[in-house]
Amino acid sequence: MPSSKKRISLVGTSFEEEARAAGFRLIAGLDEVGRGALAGPVVAAAVILDPCAPLPDGLDDSKRLSPAERERIAEELKRTAIAIGIGEVSAEEIDRINILQATRRAMMIALHRLDPRPDYLLIDGMRLPGSGLAQRAIVGGDAISASIAAASVIAKTWRDRLMRECDALYPAYGFASHVGYGTRAHLEALRIHGPCPLHRRSFRGVLQEDSLGKGSCFASR
Repeated sequence: MPSSKKRISLVGTSFEEEARAAGFRLIAGLDEVGRGALAGPVVAAAVILDPCAPLPDGLDDSKRLSPAERERIAEELKRTAIAIGIGEVSAEEIDRINILQATRRAMMIALHRLDPRPDYLLIDGMRLPGSGLAQRAIVGGDAISASIAAASVIAKTWRDRLMRECDALYPAYGFASHVGYGTRAHLEALRIHGPCPLHRRSFRGVLQEDSLGKGSCFASR
């Protein structure tokens, strides 16, 4: 029987060490989840890791981890991180201001919930010009920076738990399984029931010609 290959994480602390060598003391990693979903909020997390604490075993981009691994790592991060902040922006606001601006707003909310406040930011794939802080945008940062990977795990576990709770309110859509992303089952549920208040009506695939005018998922509570 062929042996299964162990996943190798490329996550490390070189970006954090470079920032500390430049004189920065509190480095926060920021990442978001739910940007491409059809329903639910976009959620961002900001995490300041303790450089004296070991990284959780297997820390990686949350997309590469199993649900059980994410939960284990998230619990360890809650015990060992210096600070964690979480920000949410609702589907309604996403429709109003667009997903890019909503993502930045969620990151700013997460950042403002950090105590102590960081003096340097490592951000996955974008900049936060309104933060007033020194920063570095890293494309694919959740797969190579420990701080950003930590933020991705915190944001993912938070949002997944939230969407599982929403499944009890709107059971017709299967939020517990796809957490709002555009799976075949989710699109079929949209076709049958039309969108509910959690859906992003500005996103392609949410409003369909044969679902316009249908009742929302309030009827399926």
